[in-house]
Amino acid sequence: MTTAPQDTLAQAILRGERRALARAITLVESGRDDHRAQANALLDAVRGAGRQALRIGLSGTPGVGKSTFIEAFGKMLTGQGKRVAVLAVDPSSARSGGSILGDKTRMERLSRDPLAFIRPSPSQTQLGGVARRTREAVTLCEAAGFDVVLIETVGVGQSETMVAEMSDLFVLLMAPAGGDELQGVKRGIMEIADLIVVNKADGDLKPVATRTCADYAGALRLLRKRPQDPQGFPKAVMVSATEETGLADAWAEMETLTAWRRENGHWDSRRATQARHWFEEEVRQGLLARLTGSAEARARMVDLGKAVATGDKMPGPAAEEMLRWLGR
Repeated sequence: MTTAPQDTLAQAILRGERRALARAITLVESGRDDHRAQANALLDAVRGAGRQALRIGLSGTPGVGKSTFIEAFGKMLTGQGKRVAVLAVDPSSARSGGSILGDKTRMERLSRDPLAFIRPSPSQTQLGGVARRTREAVTLCEAAGFDVVLIETVGVGQSETMVAEMSDLFVLLMAPAGGDELQGVKRGIMEIADLIVVNKADGDLKPVATRTCADYAGALRLLRKRPQDPQGFPKAVMVSATEETGLADAWAEMETLTAWRRENGHWDSRRATQARHWFEEEVRQGLLARLTGSAEARARMVDLGKAVATGDKMPGPAAEEMLRWLGR
């Protein structure tokens, strides 16, 4: 009996072959129906390995130094013998759909490290699609034996929530700032952060970074304590990615939180909840795909849309009519 191509690819991934991992991620990123079927078979084939990595979601505003931090942090981890994968979502143009995908040029040292794997992926303007592709890429990286998977978000609000739903830890990277900037940070983002890392704590900015870190620590204390956190978490720490200081302390805090969650059963329950969430999300995405995939359904949507636009129908009743038609 001949071995299916995806079985061969799965075996190569389980051996930790980087080229096979890159090919597999390209496969799961494809929108073609035949590739989708192959990707599902591949994911099923590697699932039995039962390997787990520490998934760290990382977000921050543009200019905060995410790439510099990831490179310095990743080099520190590979220096300890850990295998590190970086999945960076690159914003796509809303007009052309193109992406620059420049993460490898911004992380030149880390991209040359044999223990590191960097994969930029285009967001293609659809966050739901990003969630599916990134989530499956994380699974492939775990199967390939990586110890830590860093998931860098676009940093546009909704993407943070999506990445937090596929991460074991969610890290919010912030720049030294004053009170006005602190007030501008959304409470929702603060509530999902496990660790706030104030970057650029060096040179003239160090005193500002110290005050900013204290401000964030005070703000975090005002939030309701979460059952999945030990005493003192979430917390704020300072680092300098350029001087490579504070990185070991930030990693120690992540390890402390991870160990506590494992010992107290929160790690497994969180992953189970996330798996259920993504199952439901896949069903929602599938229903939307069916809605746009049928010519008859598209025509019905266009007709009802015109009626709404001209004021002949209200949006709510028109939507109910469409749903009744779909469920007929």
